Order: sequence, then C-alpha cells, then structure tokens
Amino acid sequence: MTSVLVSLSALLAASAMTAPVAGAVPQADRPAAVPGGWEAVDGAELARITGETGALRAPATGERLSASAEEPELMALQSVRNGLFAATELNYGPPSTGVVRARSAAYGGAWEGFAFEWDETTETYAMRSLANNLYVAVEKNYTGSAKNVLRARSAGAGGWERFHVYYNEELGHWALQSTLNGLFVTMENGYTGSLQYVLRARSAEITGAWEEFVFYDIAS
Repeated sequence: MTSVLVSLSALLAASAMTAPVAGAVPQADRPAAVPGGWEAVDGAELARITGETGALRAPATGERLSASAEEPELMALQSVRNGLFAATELNYGPPSTGVVRARSAAYGGAWEGFAFEWDETTETYAMRSLANNLYVAVEKNYTGSAKNVLRARSAGAGGWERFHVYYNEELGHWALQSTLNGLFVTMENGYTGSLQYVLRARSAEITGAWEEFVFYDIAS
C-alpha cells in the first residue's frame, strides 16, 4: 500500500482548503442539531442496521464476528462524495502519522478497517483503527487546513476520540459527529496534495455527500 512520508508543515503547504464552508461553528457544549430524516444509532442498532442492509459486501459475506452491542463492530467507511474507502495513513511522518483519508478504491484489509466500540455511559462510539490498533482522535489543536483532522493515534478513548453515529434510512447513509467540537465529519474532496480526501470534523450540519458515508460490515 503506497503512501508518502510528509511533515505537518508540508501537509499544510500542499493542501488548499477549497471545500465549501458548511455553516457556523456551534458552541462546544451545544452540538449541531441533527437534520430531519436522521436518527442517532446506539450499539445494538449499528449491528442490526448493517446486518439488514446487506453491508457484508466488504470483503465478502460470512458469519458475524459480534452479535452483541458490547463487542465492537468491524466496519469499512466509504465516502459518498468520492466513492473511496477511508484508510489510516501509517506511512505518513509525525505529527501526521495515522491521518485518516478516503483514498482507497476498495477495501483491502486493516488499512481500511475500523472497530466501532460503543460506550453505554456516554452513549457514544470510539473508532479504533485496525491498521495500528489506535483510536481515532479529532486534532482540535492542529492549525490551518489540518485543524480537526481525524488521526488514529490514541491508546485510549476520551473526549477527543468519541463520536455520535447517525443513520438516514431513506438514503442508507451514515454520518459521524465529534463530541469534542460538536461538528460533523467531512471528507475534504476539495483539498489538494497530501491531505486530499482527509476526514475532518468541521461541518455544523449534514449538508450532503461531503458528510455522508456508506458503512460496510467487514466481520467474517
């Protein structure tokens, strides 16, 4: 799997933030409201919906790994905007190692795999990358076009690593909202350079394909 060694400064210089702004940023303690037609998904619902919608297509059909909400659901995420699967960029240099980008044409294995772990207390999900076994965090302290990028770099799951998951039954699409800043995860299709197609928690609402994903159950 090919990737490029880059530094954060190189990423910022090479990446133009040309994606449309999706509304005002909400207050951290007042997350953006979910648009009509979307529903919050808990641990049991994620397993049920992905099972019922034929999401066993990546990589193939088979017996489910987990049947209870307590066990993680293994998923691949495909951007609706560009049709590509999210991958963990292990070969990127620090401090950008593990950045998550929708850049793979197909599900190929651990690089494109994530374990969704439900926490009953907070009623949120943590995403653990199967590529490096680290949790995906929202990099709130990054600056410029890298601000709020998703990066698999945490050994544990706290506020930076927690997400609300939403599902639109009519569209069959999913959306992720960071609990850290209350913003929805967007695939930056308009970026150029090494941050092209990066996932970033930056939209105040779900405006369309930029914030929408298809989930595939990769359990076998």
